[in-house]
Amino acid sequence: MSRFEPRPTAPARERAILVGVDLGRNADWTLDESMAELARLAETDGADVVFTLTQRLDAPVSRTFIGKGKAEELVSHVRNLDADIVIFDDELTPSQQSNLEKIVGEPVKIIDRTALILDIFGVHATTREGRLQVQLAQLQYVLPRLRGMWGHLVGEQTRGGIGSRFGQGESQLEVDRRLVRKRISTLRDELARLETRREVQSKTRWDSGVYRVALAGYTNAGKSTLLNVLTGADAYVRDELFATLDPTTRSVELEEGRKITVTDTVGFIQKLPTTLVEAFKSTLAEVRAANLVLLVADASDPGAERHLCAVRSVLDEIGASQIPSVLVLNKCDLLSSEDLAELQSRYPDAVTISAREGTGLSGLLYRIAREASRGDATVTVLVPFEKGILMKMVHERCQVIREVYTENGLLATIRASERMRATLAPYTVSDDALELEELPTPTQHQ
Repeated sequence: MSRFEPRPTAPARERAILVGVDLGRNADWTLDESMAELARLAETDGADVVFTLTQRLDAPVSRTFIGKGKAEELVSHVRNLDADIVIFDDELTPSQQSNLEKIVGEPVKIIDRTALILDIFGVHATTREGRLQVQLAQLQYVLPRLRGMWGHLVGEQTRGGIGSRFGQGESQLEVDRRLVRKRISTLRDELARLETRREVQSKTRWDSGVYRVALAGYTNAGKSTLLNVLTGADAYVRDELFATLDPTTRSVELEEGRKITVTDTVGFIQKLPTTLVEAFKSTLAEVRAANLVLLVADASDPGAERHLCAVRSVLDEIGASQIPSVLVLNKCDLLSSEDLAELQSRYPDAVTISAREGTGLSGLLYRIAREASRGDATVTVLVPFEKGILMKMVHERCQVIREVYTENGLLATIRASERMRATLAPYTVSDDALELEELPTPTQHQ
């Protein structure tokens, strides 16, 4: 054997056992569906699922979440299958997690769905804001779970004897908790500053009058692929959950000449941890600031309807449920003609597309243009040549029906939004003036 034989440096994939409990509370999601999604999350995070353990209970067991017999069965499977990690589908309390770790024994890790999602987010966050948001959510999750590492100091404090009256001062556990709280406070301050900056940028876009479209949907519904084909962006695309965390905004020009922006946002999921929703509020503000939300769903997924319910629930939680929306059924190339027809009859107002194949996009752009032009009215304006910025706004933010360059400036008949009509009010030409060819001169607009 060669002394220099290459060896793999990639970390070995962990062997995971999944544990789920059917509490009979969620009529929309069966335990099997929830466990299948948990398996995809585990695979996304680099684990191989070697076994799935389930139980039916009226309520979680306070000490170990699962029953005593199931806990013993879990220990047996961990040892027989040489598992590295056990992942619970529901959130564990700190005491439940600690008790299970003692029962299963080291070095096997016990985590829940929330910790798994936080770990995936930690890998996929790329921007500074995204990393800060993930750190905040992770620390909020870890804080109540700090325990046990400094038990020997507590023992010394309570042992008594010479010198014991002085104690050991503040315990290390208390120090750790104080440091974590301080870091949480620092992260919140940094995110507040970034959110203020984002609000300024958002207000600038609002003041500019550009129509804003946000993509929202269940994770892996194809939002990033859709953003790429609509705008020519190069957003990261991969067949995995939470491939995109950080919002990406790109512009696109509609056929009528109006320029709009399209923003891709983080994907949603059922049982999305509350700490994540709270931490990512500044990112989700991009959705709240949109003029139109495209609800993107994977039409080929049998659980698409439940996915939409989960998405609408999060939108309602962040105060974005009142924004006009259009349902976009993606991945229709994976459906048979019969299934597609049935889907279209069930959702007659939806737009069916395949972002990967590029089909149905013209219909989607037409629908966006129709939504963008709601409230538009037709006016005629005469913009002086020296008002170049206004001329650019006319061509980028309005639908130009007719235009001609006169000696006095650009004479254009346009369909414009209420905001643009207010901006162009000093340059509006009445029908009577047009009929009499009494066009105002540039000096009348100074």
